[in-house]
Amino acid sequence: MSEYKKSELNKVVRGSKRASYNIEEINEILDAKFLCNIGYVYENKAIVLPTAYARKDNTIYIHGSLKNRMMLHLIHVGEASLSVTHLDGLVLARSAFHHSANYRSATVFGKARRVEDPEEKLEAMKYIINHMIPNHWEHIRHPNEKEFNATLVIAIKIDVASAKIRNEGVIDEKEDYQSSFWAGVVPIREIAGNPLPDKFIKEAIDTPVSVLNYIKQKNNA
Repeated sequence: MSEYKKSELNKVVRGSKRASYNIEEINEILDAKFLCNIGYVYENKAIVLPTAYARKDNTIYIHGSLKNRMMLHLIHVGEASLSVTHLDGLVLARSAFHHSANYRSATVFGKARRVEDPEEKLEAMKYIINHMIPNHWEHIRHPNEKEFNATLVIAIKIDVASAKIRNEGVIDEKEDYQSSFWAGVVPIREIAGNPLPDKFIKEAIDTPVSVLNYIKQKNNA
């Protein structure tokens, strides 16, 4: 079972019993989401922004405009940190103190570089689209030269990462188990609604099979 080496960056200190450094488990968490949060510093101010991403092996790809402040900062410093979180349930204890949540989270640290190679850049854009909706790249118009040149793509090579996972019920004080307060877990999951076609779409154009498959997969999970 392959794991990331623990370091000062990725070591989970608080709640270490819920930590995982297993690469496969971390990749599963990354692959099951489409948006991550990336932190950076601008004019001595810490800023965290959500952005779309995709993973290919041990590389995370993100994209944005050529003037994107966050993207330019990541290129400048050559390093990046991002996090992904899944909320799986609300843990409602008898006491306010022990309310919690069931979750899966992953934090990644790595080297950031601008993707210059046109082939890798186009592949990265494809990864991101297909990470949003699997196999959807074949059902869309691909970027033209102007759009391609106006897009900045960054590759973040994962150096170290860690996950933190909670998947259990209520943990209360022993004396509270005899109280009259309700306690339990409210499971939470994402579902997909019916697709809403754009108002200008031609009547003869059907919803792509990639979209229909995504909705089915989301709702049967």
